[in-house]
Amino acid sequence: MSNSSGLDAAGLPEELSPLDQILHRGEANPRTRSGIMTIELLDTTPDWDTFRTRFEHASRKVLRLRQKVVTPTLPTTAPRWVVDPDFNLDFHLRRVRVPEPGTLRQVMDFAEIAAQSPLDISRPLWTATLIEGVQDGRAALMVHLSHAVTDGVGGVEMFANLYDFEREPPPQPVPPMPVPTDLSPNDLMRSGLNRLPGTIVGGVVGAVAGAAQAVGHVVRDPVERLGSVFDYARSGVRVVGPVADPSPILRRRSLSSRSEAIDIEFSDLHRASKAAEGSINDAYLAGLCGALRLYHEAMGVPVDTLPMAVPVNLRSDADPAGGNRFVGVNLAAPVGLSDPAMRIKEIRAQMRSKRDERALDVVGAIAPLVSLLPDSVLETMAGSIVNSDVQASNVPVYAGDTFIAGAKVLRQYGLGPLPGVAMMVVLISRSGYCTISTRYDRASITDPGLLAQCLLDGFDEVLALGGDGRAVPATFSRVGAQEK
Repeated sequence: MSNSSGLDAAGLPEELSPLDQILHRGEANPRTRSGIMTIELLDTTPDWDTFRTRFEHASRKVLRLRQKVVTPTLPTTAPRWVVDPDFNLDFHLRRVRVPEPGTLRQVMDFAEIAAQSPLDISRPLWTATLIEGVQDGRAALMVHLSHAVTDGVGGVEMFANLYDFEREPPPQPVPPMPVPTDLSPNDLMRSGLNRLPGTIVGGVVGAVAGAAQAVGHVVRDPVERLGSVFDYARSGVRVVGPVADPSPILRRRSLSSRSEAIDIEFSDLHRASKAAEGSINDAYLAGLCGALRLYHEAMGVPVDTLPMAVPVNLRSDADPAGGNRFVGVNLAAPVGLSDPAMRIKEIRAQMRSKRDERALDVVGAIAPLVSLLPDSVLETMAGSIVNSDVQASNVPVYAGDTFIAGAKVLRQYGLGPLPGVAMMVVLISRSGYCTISTRYDRASITDPGLLAQCLLDGFDEVLALGGDGRAVPATFSRVGAQEK
């Protein structure tokens, strides 16, 4: 494999990292598909021509929006991002109308079908759909993006070029057109073959030098060096090993999913977190644990803990927007604690402990090996590298008001992938609100109305710590947690 670290004109790596390769390959299989989706609720329907122009200009500034992945015919080098010479904006930009009455529930159901559908891996890996006909004269923007392109935080940076801070901004100059690259899989394979001797020699020399250095360290200080290796190995076991027994009622998996969403004022969740000496993320996870406790109790199967994976962002200000820069922290989620303040404290303690693990990025360390495995093996491994029933992400977006093509963004909801887990939960904080979207496997969660009510009640428990704030249903009605 090539060890080239070349960057493109935007400062992004030209080659896919091993983790990105795994995510890209998974797009073809519904059980390993890892698409990221966001739904933005707009206060009005933007002008289509203006809307299209914004995406045209953004695609010229953000090369990943015009780049596709070229995979070599034989694995002589890593797959590469290239500017697609056949890029067609009208393939990626769509326009539909939701039937009356145009509820957010209908929009979410439409998004579910899109989220379960594959992206075309022969083109740039994204689509954006303007959904018109939303009730009260509103519209929605649905963006579907492959996880191979970037993670949630990187996606926020990547799409920042779409937005304005005012409804009618002054005109901006047209960005220059990116230079396309006509590179075939055979061309890339031959390029890798030409570089292979140097790559092999460099790899061997590096391996020999590294081995000699390691042997020298062990000879000089065998106890400390070998102890360090064993410490890392033990840390790796703690990172990826089971931390709690799985839930008895969240075991089954299928190809059918559903999502529910609630809204919370950011200030209400902030006050609740400070009342328990925690962070926004601690309060968010505590509310989710409360919802899971209530659901398990109502189903007649109470549990004390269950495994929950929480991605931790490693992206720095100097990192480019593309690629994935996160690690997973596996918690024994304290769903059995009825006191929300105690849940916050327990979650905070576990997160601090996990963040200090030496092998926190062990999954990234083994990604080069995993990326060489056949697709059938990758499918069986989906969701098993870090064992969890639930994954919970937290993505901060923009604090102030933002507009796209003259329409104000009111809310943003995130639908994450289900990589072998029963439930993926995404908190997005934007413009003074937190939205919490829960996408779940229908084989695991068999009572949607009950789960919706438990979401409200679980987060209301946490919000009560800071005052009289309450969660507001977005995709269902509070009374009986029925569909809107």
